[in-house]
Amino acid sequence: MKNIQDSIEELIIHYVVTDPLGKLPKMLTLAEKIDQGHLHEKEINGIRKILNDKNGNWYKFIEGISADIDPKCLQKVIECFMINASLKGEAKARAVEKKYNMNVPWTILVDPTSACNLHCTGCWAAEYGNKNNLSYETLDSLVNQGVDLGIYFYIFSGGEPLIRKDDIIRLCKAHQDCYFFSFTNGTLVDDQFCKQMLEVGNFSVAFSIEGNEEATDMRRGKGTYRKVIAAMDLMKKNKLLFGYSTCYHRYNTESVGSDEFVDDMIARGCKFAWNFTYIPVGKDAVPDLLATPEQRKYMYHRVREIRATKPLFAMDFWNDGDSTNGCIAGGRRYLHINAAGDIEPCAFIHYSNANIHDMSLLDALKSPLFAEYRKGQPFNKNHLRPCPLLDNPEALARMVKASSAKSTDMEAPEDVDVLTAKTKAAAEKWAPVADELWEKQNKAKAEKQAEAQKVEIEA
Repeated sequence: MKNIQDSIEELIIHYVVTDPLGKLPKMLTLAEKIDQGHLHEKEINGIRKILNDKNGNWYKFIEGISADIDPKCLQKVIECFMINASLKGEAKARAVEKKYNMNVPWTILVDPTSACNLHCTGCWAAEYGNKNNLSYETLDSLVNQGVDLGIYFYIFSGGEPLIRKDDIIRLCKAHQDCYFFSFTNGTLVDDQFCKQMLEVGNFSVAFSIEGNEEATDMRRGKGTYRKVIAAMDLMKKNKLLFGYSTCYHRYNTESVGSDEFVDDMIARGCKFAWNFTYIPVGKDAVPDLLATPEQRKYMYHRVREIRATKPLFAMDFWNDGDSTNGCIAGGRRYLHINAAGDIEPCAFIHYSNANIHDMSLLDALKSPLFAEYRKGQPFNKNHLRPCPLLDNPEALARMVKASSAKSTDMEAPEDVDVLTAKTKAAAEKWAPVADELWEKQNKAKAEKQAEAQKVEIEA
């Protein structure tokens, strides 16, 4: 016999298939009934506010999603990502977290392979070659273990994940209650793969791109930009959900932040954007690529401007620390598993006490390094300085030493003091800029709250 929650979920999914935009107010009411711990009350109320402004960019964003995405894919976003991962899964994960006094992530970032068909400047993955792969059986077990903890969202990185696209599609078919997502260089996307994505429904991608053709080909190789654009065209034709991912650095920040670039990505069908700042990880890392404090400040303002004016869900992995209350790694919101099975706190922190081949996901989350992360978070009272490597390198050094974690770099194990020395100067230069931004941001919030209270009293 179906319980009330199952019936509510079926009704929400029915609305998505038949009339997603028109039925959204009713879906939000039903979502509140599922969100029994009130973990997403703020987000639900935020969407209600958006619906009242039909000329706003966010209404246009929802309108575009409804019109441009295949109904089955849209259904799976609601069912797997919003209901299972963000509503039901969150509540389950917080209960497990409380029981074991440990972090339980919202998502797991996993590398199915270390192999890559490109050799991008400054990318650690390019060094590894085709040395390590996680078997389908290991990936399947990982998802099963994750679901037991309340984790229904899985992200693939690498290497180039789509080298393993057959196993990824197989995984999507086997776990239709979960949502899967992949970063990709786009060079292996073809029409057949698009058809497979339509068939499973619960899989989307972000194309790695560095701005215009010149900037992209500079890091990724001549001709890569045109291959990415061709892959986007295929995705759009097949009404698939996709976005772009960019790594901003000293030589491309102004390009990826420009209206010209962002508007072009939107026109090509991108619905979201992941913005990462360059991190000098690996033996061949180039510290010169680090964005300047002025460039990082520019992206802080620019990403917020994009969110406020364009129909694109833009995120900045570092500069959005104020929305996440600091660092999200170490299992707080996510963790990383490399192609050798090492369970790391972050994709950029190649140290570990645990390996998925030797222990369960639950035991890994209890491991010394993850325990140190939980103890230390947040690493700075200023959440615009969230990262223990880029912004607080002394924090990373302390945690690695306290936990006796070992370097997991596949080519050249890197002493933590050597790694953190690369970012120390950048952290020191960013600190006064970030502190000024933080102070202004908090002052503006306080003034806004005071004005709202004044209006409420007068009313």
